Amino acid sequence: MPLNKEQNDEVEQLRASSNTTLRATVPSLEEILYKPLPALDHGFVRVIDYMGDDTAIVQSARVSYGKGTKKISNDKGLIKYLMRHWHSTPFEMCEIKLHVKLPIFIARQWIRHRTANVNEYSARYSILDKEFYIPSVENLASQSQINKQGRAENLSPEEAKKVIELLKSDAEQTYRNYEVMLNENSDGETLDESSMGIARELARMNLTLNTYTQWYWKIDLNNLLHFLALRADAHAQYEIRVYADIILDIVKKWVPVTYEAFEDYRVGGTQLSAKEILILKKIIKGETVDPDAEGISKREWGELQKKFDL
Repeated sequence: MPLNKEQNDEVEQLRASSNTTLRATVPSLEEILYKPLPALDHGFVRVIDYMGDDTAIVQSARVSYGKGTKKISNDKGLIKYLMRHWHSTPFEMCEIKLHVKLPIFIARQWIRHRTANVNEYSARYSILDKEFYIPSVENLASQSQINKQGRAENLSPEEAKKVIELLKSDAEQTYRNYEVMLNENSDGETLDESSMGIARELARMNLTLNTYTQWYWKIDLNNLLHFLALRADAHAQYEIRVYADIILDIVKKWVPVTYEAFEDYRVGGTQLSAKEILILKKIIKGETVDPDAEGISKREWGELQKKFDL
């Protein structure tokens, strides 16, 4: 259930209303405003509000009076220049506020990006929904022996089935105990009239990390792009990457020129160290390169070879 009844009613009410404004709006983003975009099995991302567009970035860079001060082609060229040369403050002029529903273990990874304003659903005051993230079979894998933070080969169907059964039974059992400790279920019904139940702030400690939480997350475009460069990367954990990909599509609708520059210079580009540049210069000149003599580690050499298919 992506949205509960109260949230769904709120969405319908908000989308049924309209306001006249003189500020910049983006039609393609207005189309999805407040709508939940599904993520994983019970999660979603939805745009609550935003400020600015591609023009706002250009305006702040030029400190101009408004649209039309330069040609569109010049605006595009300026945004590409800003992105290419890592000028950050013009992109900070745009902000977006998202409502995100996600598993707690992904939320704890996500919150490491300390560049946003966050307000999370409080299990001190409210009862968390009985919803848990259960991975699909194809997303269950063994621990990588090379990367301590990554996955290796997928589990066999039999192993995956066992893991899924364990995840389901553990989550359901702990949630049952959660309700017993509260003496209340998620619908607000009392379970035992003779029992008081412990405080919600204490009962929540029993829940599994695949339980879903929700938050409002407001961030400027510059920091959002940094978040996406890391979390939409192929090396990022699958579950958080699902959310990053959804947000990437939102950015594409919101600031298409900036999105194009981001894809070109950040996602599709690469960074080089001083030693890597020297090695590439030698390769271009046709000189033989000895990684040890160049003072580059085997891992760095392997990464350089991968970058340029050497």
